[in-house]
Amino acid sequence: MRSDNELSRAGASRGEAASRAAADTPREGGALILALNPGSTSTKIGLFRDGHAVGGETVRHPDDTLRPFARRPVLDQLDMRLAAVRTALEPLGVPPDRPAAVVGRGGLLAPLASGTYAVNDAMLDDLRAAERGEHASNLGAFLAHGLAEEAGCPAFVVDPVSVDEWEPVARLSGLAGLDRECLSHALNTKAVAKRFARQTGRPYRELRLVVAHLGSGISISAHRDGRMVDVCNPREEGPFSADRAGGLPALKLLDLAFSGKAAHDDLERGIFREGGVYSYLGTRDLADVERRVAAGDADAALVVDAMLYQIAREIGAMATVLHGRVDAILLTGGMAHSPSYTSDLAARIDWIAPVHVFPGEDELAALAEGAARVIRGEEAAREYRSTTDDRRPTFRSS
Repeated sequence: MRSDNELSRAGASRGEAASRAAADTPREGGALILALNPGSTSTKIGLFRDGHAVGGETVRHPDDTLRPFARRPVLDQLDMRLAAVRTALEPLGVPPDRPAAVVGRGGLLAPLASGTYAVNDAMLDDLRAAERGEHASNLGAFLAHGLAEEAGCPAFVVDPVSVDEWEPVARLSGLAGLDRECLSHALNTKAVAKRFARQTGRPYRELRLVVAHLGSGISISAHRDGRMVDVCNPREEGPFSADRAGGLPALKLLDLAFSGKAAHDDLERGIFREGGVYSYLGTRDLADVERRVAAGDADAALVVDAMLYQIAREIGAMATVLHGRVDAILLTGGMAHSPSYTSDLAARIDWIAPVHVFPGEDELAALAEGAARVIRGEEAAREYRSTTDDRRPTFRSS
C-alpha cells in the first residue's frame, strides 16, 4: 500500500502576508481563482493562481449561528454565509473586484456529464426548488454567483454531486419504476483519479480504477474509459459511514415506516444524519472511535470492523463492474488519514489491485483547476439545462 501526500493547500496558518502578496500580484501574472466549498458546518475558501494554492481559510459556522436555520431550507443560510466569506476575505487581502473567476461546489442538480458549468438562471432555479434534496452543497453556486457579480467575473461549478456517467445497465434496481440514482462525491473522486493518472504518466481514460471516497458519506466508484461508470449513492446504498446508514434491509425498513413508531422526517434523519456509527456509538467523530477501540471498547471495535467490512465488500463489487481488471484502488477522503483504517482495508482488498492512499480531499484545488481550464481557453464552460423530464446523459459500453 502506498501513501501519497495531499496537494499542498495553503491555509490561514501560513500567514496573511503570503496571501496578501498573492492577491496584490497583477492579474496578468496569473488568473486569481476564488474557490468555495460549503459544508454542513463550515465554508472552505481557497485562493489559487497558476494551479497553486496561495491562501485560504475555513470559516466555521458554530451551532449558535446555525440553530436559527434548523429545519429550514439550506438557502436561508445564504446571506449569513456570504457575509462570513466576505469577512474572511478581508484579512487575506483580496478586494472583491480581483478574482478572474469564482467557483463553487455544485449541488443536487439534474443528472449531467462531468465538467465545468457556468452558473446560470436554470441552475439557480433548480437549486432553489431543491426537488432533489436539501444539502449544503446547494449553496455553492449561489455563493459563487453573488461574489462573482461583485467582482464582474464569471461564476462556475465543477463536477457537481449529480455527475452521471452511468450506462443503462447500472440504473435498474430490481423494481420497475424505482431506478437507482447517481449521486456521489464526484468532485473529489474525479480529481483523485486524474491525479493518480498524472502520477503514473497514463491518461485517465486508459485506466481502470476503483475509487473509494471515505468521508462523512462514502462513495465507492468504478472508472473506465475516462468515466465513472458506477458508484454507490451514499444517500441510500453502500456501506454505512459516520452518520449515514447506507444500504438497509428493505422489508425491515418498510415495516418500521408503517409501524407508526417513526415519522418520515425521523426516518430520513436516521438514515442520512443520525445513522451509521452515530446510531451505534452516539458519536460521528471517527478519531474518537479509534481511541475507544485502542482503549479496549469491544462495541466500538465491532462497529469499526463492520464498517470496514462493508467498504471492502463494496470495493469488491465495483471490481466486478470492471470485469476484475483493475489497475489500482484509490482510497481518499477524511477517513484515509487513519493508518489503522487504510491498512485494515488494504489487507482485505490488495489481492484485487495495488492500493494507493490519498488522504483528505482535493476539492478546492479541483474546483479551481476546473475554472482555470475555462479561463485559459483549454475547454469551454458547459451550459446547464434543467432536465425536468429526468433526462440523463447517455453512455454505452465500449
